[in-house]
Amino acid sequence: MKVFVPLAVLLIVTSTRNIYAQQQKTESAASVNKPENLGFSSERLERLHAAIQERVDQKHLAGVVTLLSRHGKVVEFRTYGKKDLASNAPMTKDTIFRIFSMTKPITGVAMMILYEQGKWKPSDPVSKFIPEFAHLKVFKGMDSDGKMILEEPLHPPTMHELMTHTAGFTYGLFGNSPVDKMYLAQRVVMSKSLQDMVTKLANVPLLYQPGSRWVYSVSMDIQGYIIEKLSGQSLPEFMQKQIFAPLSMKDTDFFVPKDKWNRFATLYRENEKGEIVPESDQVTIGNAKVVLDYSVEPTMPSGGGGLVSTAQDYLRFAQMLLNGGELDGVRILAPSTVQLMTANHLAPNLMTGEFRSGPEVIRPGMGWGYDCAVFSDPLQADEMVGKGTFFWGGAADTQFWVDPSNDVIFVGMTQWMLAPTDYHFLDFLYRPLIYQALLKPKM
Repeated sequence: MKVFVPLAVLLIVTSTRNIYAQQQKTESAASVNKPENLGFSSERLERLHAAIQERVDQKHLAGVVTLLSRHGKVVEFRTYGKKDLASNAPMTKDTIFRIFSMTKPITGVAMMILYEQGKWKPSDPVSKFIPEFAHLKVFKGMDSDGKMILEEPLHPPTMHELMTHTAGFTYGLFGNSPVDKMYLAQRVVMSKSLQDMVTKLANVPLLYQPGSRWVYSVSMDIQGYIIEKLSGQSLPEFMQKQIFAPLSMKDTDFFVPKDKWNRFATLYRENEKGEIVPESDQVTIGNAKVVLDYSVEPTMPSGGGGLVSTAQDYLRFAQMLLNGGELDGVRILAPSTVQLMTANHLAPNLMTGEFRSGPEVIRPGMGWGYDCAVFSDPLQADEMVGKGTFFWGGAADTQFWVDPSNDVIFVGMTQWMLAPTDYHFLDFLYRPLIYQALLKPKM
């Protein structure tokens, strides 16, 4: 089912933009400034360009788009390589990408919109909104006969814990515990609908006592279900009306329309010989094969990883957050709400290096807010970013961060699926090479 925005809503949004256009105007991503005017060194940024181009030339990546912004102005907007190797189609600035887990912060904003409406609070038990979760048990171990030992939760998982990956859920994709294997057996992430997913999860124990661990999980997909219940709208409809249309994110959705398909980048992986090959519709993520179909709107819209977007669209989303919830005169959230969302909410005993997602390690100085990672103390975390930088990436090596201290936003897009070599996870290339070029942090 396609999502249509009523004419009245479009007129209101357009009118609002016109009213505030003269008060606060955000620069188009098409307009690029001299890096030196924004505190960056053009010469040093060439190190970033050379490093990315080298990976493309050596056929470790097909193509890349990078978009760097400061003070609401575009420092650089670059493309590298191809969006499709078979047709030799060049990477373009309006290329559409599968952003996978970069969907999570957008789901977080959707949740915070409902938070501002008084629909939920962090201390609420999740079962207040999902009664099926009222009797969840907790996995304790296996007995001598190979049967699960279950116990009662010390407290019901809360919304705060759901927003921070500490509620007791898992993904089933990355772990090997008996609970993860139950997720795989029941195909939780491939459920027919969000209701189907919730029904399955109601019959699977929590992996751990709520609040005792940090485990990357289906929590944001569960949030998608809650958004639907609290709003009375489908998740795609709510996001379209409350986030995408107001922010003019015209290419962000849960599927790619036929008239935009020629802009959709091909997804690649590395084969056993180290060669770039197209990824099939059945993508390997961790321990599972996940079927992807972006030609139609999904019956189970994933709040954890279902969106497609462009670098320009995601910049607008990120700029709204950096602006304290507003962009071009359109307010999505209050500044205090953005602050709540992007602050670290993990206790120190969870930030020890024990827990991780892919290359990102929850450690001293790096925690988790509501649906995004946060550098609460970058120097302690051995990072060059500014204090309070929040970020996340996607399984196909997409990446963004927002640095409030330096007023910097970066969006990096490619389509390179969980490569086994060190050429994956471009964020570890991006961050040092961008910050070594920032020579006027106080500007």
